[in-house]
Amino acid sequence: MGVEFDNNLPIYIQIMYYIKKQIVTGQLKEGDKIPSVRELATELQINPNTVQRTFQELEREGIVETKRGMGRYVTKERGKIMDIKREMSKELIQTFLKGMYSLGFTKEEIINVITGAVENNQSRERE
Repeated sequence: MGVEFDNNLPIYIQIMYYIKKQIVTGQLKEGDKIPSVRELATELQINPNTVQRTFQELEREGIVETKRGMGRYVTKERGKIMDIKREMSKELIQTFLKGMYSLGFTKEEIINVITGAVENNQSRERE
């Protein structure tokens, strides 16, 4: 697991984001088993209590489910996974827009930059 921790954000939140990203990108699929607290704590070299808090929050949000004696699994609710994906996309867009506005771009200029980037990307995909 490749996670570089940011000192300005609680570690458990960063791990939550990482796991959510693995789910929405399909690296972790619906119903997949996730690592145990001990495994993840060892892999990330962090306190097991931090991992436990991460998993508790993911459970509270309905993203993972615990099956007693068997471990934790990614939810099978496709709607919940799509909600996470939409939430993460909104965060990316807000960060992008904030940066563009801070550079002095207008709404129209931002739209033109995005349109050009999408068209450029589509032409590369066809090649």
